[in-house]
Amino acid sequence: MNINLTNKTAFITGGYVGIAKNLAKCGATVAITYYSHDTEAKETIEAIKELGHKAEMFQLNATDSQQVTDIVAQVAEFLGGKIDILVNNAGHLVNRVKIDEMTDEHWHQVLNVNLSSAFYCTRETLKYMNGDGGRIVNMSSLAGRNGGGNGTVPYAASKAGIIGFTRGLAKELAPRKITVNSLAPGFIVDTPFHETFTGIENYERIVGAIPLQQAGIPNDAAGAVLYFVSDLGRWGTGQVAEINGGAWFV
Repeated sequence: MNINLTNKTAFITGGYVGIAKNLAKCGATVAITYYSHDTEAKETIEAIKELGHKAEMFQLNATDSQQVTDIVAQVAEFLGGKIDILVNNAGHLVNRVKIDEMTDEHWHQVLNVNLSSAFYCTRETLKYMNGDGGRIVNMSSLAGRNGGGNGTVPYAASKAGIIGFTRGLAKELAPRKITVNSLAPGFIVDTPFHETFTGIENYERIVGAIPLQQAGIPNDAAGAVLYFVSDLGRWGTGQVAEINGGAWFV
């Protein structure tokens, strides 16, 4: 069965690592956001346009409520007044800090960038998600399941919060035929996140502890997103896709 997202519109925050390209390849018109580094975002937009699809990028600090309101309005205008798909992919570890050395500012920064951002973007997007229902996918993490590594307590807490946010929202939005699901990816290579915070020198040790004996790639997460936002996943809501090679499961 082919995934057909023709005539669908998609808004992806921080979404220029695989997800946006795959949604566009299936026919969706795509809007993505970036925070400060726009090189990858530009490359993604250009690649999508080369496929013959419409796409645009918007600079966004997703922790700024007013800015989210303003930018989502611009996104909706670009997408023709409606948003069918929202992927809350903005997030960051920020830094590894032990809890007894952590400042209030660091704690709140990490929670804001991973959890509050999803709340702000969802609240605004719902204004433009109407008619035939909609699809929301929130990006959690294996850290939200297993507690993460040393110095990542607020990150793990925020990603666990995303799972609770997903399930509560799934119940609330079900009468509007809007599904809400989440991904909890494990070790995904070829991403700035793990290159920065894990270190390439640690890759072999980490992969060795994964039952499938291989790391994930961005398309593994993108594939799960495609399932949830397409007709294939129309009857699933409040679910968490454990994309981790068997590193953790219920």
